[in-house]
Amino acid sequence: MLEIAAQMQESAAAVRVHTHLAAKVGIVLGTGLGALGKEVKDATRISYSQIPHMGRTSVQSHAGELVAGTLGGTPVFVMEGRLHFYEGHKLADIVFPVRLLKALGCETLILSNAAGGLNPDWELGDIMMLDDHINLPGLAGVSPLLGPNDESMGPRFPDMSAPYDAKLIKQTVAVAKKQKLKLRQGVYVMVTGPNLETRAEYRMLRNLGADVVGMSTVPEVVAARHLGMRVAAFSILTDLCLPDELEEASLDKIIAIAAKAEPKLTKLVTGLVAGL
Repeated sequence: MLEIAAQMQESAAAVRVHTHLAAKVGIVLGTGLGALGKEVKDATRISYSQIPHMGRTSVQSHAGELVAGTLGGTPVFVMEGRLHFYEGHKLADIVFPVRLLKALGCETLILSNAAGGLNPDWELGDIMMLDDHINLPGLAGVSPLLGPNDESMGPRFPDMSAPYDAKLIKQTVAVAKKQKLKLRQGVYVMVTGPNLETRAEYRMLRNLGADVVGMSTVPEVVAARHLGMRVAAFSILTDLCLPDELEEASLDKIIAIAAKAEPKLTKLVTGLVAGL
């Protein structure tokens, strides 16, 4: 980790060749959620391939671009596409976009993902705001902070008692109410993937207290909290993981459901960002 701070600055300098935007808000978009990036005004688009130390995403619907501009009148940097553990990336590479956002001046991080619904009372296309998560050994529980710690980036043992910022949650709930949007709140559990889970595994995850299950987000949250960033995160329920009513899922179906729900999430996040 001791060399990561230098890599962050090198990558930030490469971005600054293309834009001098001063933004305090960074956004990372997940599977099927790239359209929010199209809402960014006066946008400068920078391919990940133009940024040193950035990995390459291989997942369908992940554009692999950094977008700089304004959303809801607020300056933002938007990462269109993320890296996943199941693609074979190192955790340090997966969280590097978050660290780059910090190096660019971002103090607030907003994340989105597509996830499977474990809560039997919820429906396809519902939006859930994360208020906690589960990341255990045997699931995907490897920390991106393993190895030497750079105290200039954050503490050796960052506290995770409140990984998701309570004020951001409160502000989002208010925005959702104003927009008359149904917003769930709950617990996200991360698994490694890329295979989906069995009926027995879904039962176990639900019994652990999870409302949704996905294959991303948690490493980025840990890295962001280590850097002192405030975090808000959202899941779109793109498949139902109910053991006794399980139907076969496919990426095409997941992307289609995410795309259908995406305008609601775009409007919600834009409303949140506008008030920051």
